[in-house]
Amino acid sequence: MSVDQIISNIKERNPHQPEFIQSVEEVIESLSPVLEKKEIYRKYKILERLTEPERLISFRVNWMDDNGDIQVNRGYRVQMNSSLGPFKGGLRFHPSVNYSILKFLAFEQTFKNALTGMPLGSGKGGADFDPKGKSDEEVMRFCQTFMNELFRHMGQFTDIPAGDIGVGNREIGYLFGQYKKLRNEFAGVITGKNVRWGGSWVRTEATGFGLIYFACNMLSTQKDSLEGKKCLVSGAGNVAQHAIEKIIEMGGTPITVSDSSGFIYDEEGIDKDKLKVIMKIKNEDRGRIKEYLDHYSNAEYHENKEDEEFNPLWDIKADCAFPCATQNEINKKDAENLVNNNMVLVAEGANMPVSKEGVQVFQNSDVMYAQGKASNAGGVAVSSIEMTQNRMGESWSREKVNKQLINIMNTIHKDCTEAAEEFGFKKTDYVHGANIAGFTRVANAMIEQGIT
Repeated sequence: MSVDQIISNIKERNPHQPEFIQSVEEVIESLSPVLEKKEIYRKYKILERLTEPERLISFRVNWMDDNGDIQVNRGYRVQMNSSLGPFKGGLRFHPSVNYSILKFLAFEQTFKNALTGMPLGSGKGGADFDPKGKSDEEVMRFCQTFMNELFRHMGQFTDIPAGDIGVGNREIGYLFGQYKKLRNEFAGVITGKNVRWGGSWVRTEATGFGLIYFACNMLSTQKDSLEGKKCLVSGAGNVAQHAIEKIIEMGGTPITVSDSSGFIYDEEGIDKDKLKVIMKIKNEDRGRIKEYLDHYSNAEYHENKEDEEFNPLWDIKADCAFPCATQNEINKKDAENLVNNNMVLVAEGANMPVSKEGVQVFQNSDVMYAQGKASNAGGVAVSSIEMTQNRMGESWSREKVNKQLINIMNTIHKDCTEAAEEFGFKKTDYVHGANIAGFTRVANAMIEQGIT
């Protein structure tokens, strides 16, 4: 069966799932030379099997708000592929959550987890619940009810969730506490826990730190570094905050930060003190990024407008861009603006933040471009390290974990460049390199384990 036929069949089997189809098309198109060279992958129908989750779980979540009214949400878990290890992937609490988004995230997670070299399968889950504007008590009640169903499908050798959008330290604590009560065991079944009770140092920072470590590897291929470079960063959550922190440490200058309402442009640059203000606004006060102006009035605030052809954030002149907000935040026009402004590097901190058309723009330009399955794999890498510590009953130092994170990101970069070269692409073609390197590891495991 040809690649076009495979894609056509997947579209037919998954109607009304645009995000999932987008992620599948992007990966499969990269794999054409692999399928041509190695017939065994076609014989065992690896692509058809990879794009079909092993298990889809959906459940009702009833909870009571502070007014005593009953609310009803939908909970989900997509257990995508377990050929390399137990299902592993985050939980997302956001009104947009549906099967299409979770399947795309789980599919991307398959390759991302494989690239880490760690024994991790792939999964993703969450609920169409919005923690914004909810009291701590409401969030706790929701998390406890959500876990009352999800715990049946979890286990340290079965499925180990983590956090994602809308699921931070507070939510992880409530989820783990309920699991512990239901199972009557203290086990490493959720990662991203507080370091005081089973978590790992650097887990909170891992995705943002790993993103910048990977970007430094990319720049090193051109004998370059982040020193002195102006950087565009979108998002204001965990990934963006720690990407900004590491950019500053590496000598770069972050000049933007954003949330769903708009973005801040600080021409003078965001330094350590300004980052502390951002963290307080978003993590403690749970406020909007516009409040940055209350502290630094020289900065500019641009409110998001639904009818805009492009996002002005991506039309600011800079050297490097790190989209860390959400999927499809960079469209074709945004990508063209980045290219026209002579951007050196674009590396994804979010999952699939660039549209299919935007990816093509980057691929046809001189911009170094890395997709999230490689560049934002630091989070799941340290999750795996947390799992190892839990199983061993140990707590490793911050320095030890960070050193391992650096090594993993270096190895991912090396594997991507080698895979790209092996199949006739440029060494710095991180799109093909990441897809091929991740795919071959999973595909070989699936073949060796038989038709399961």
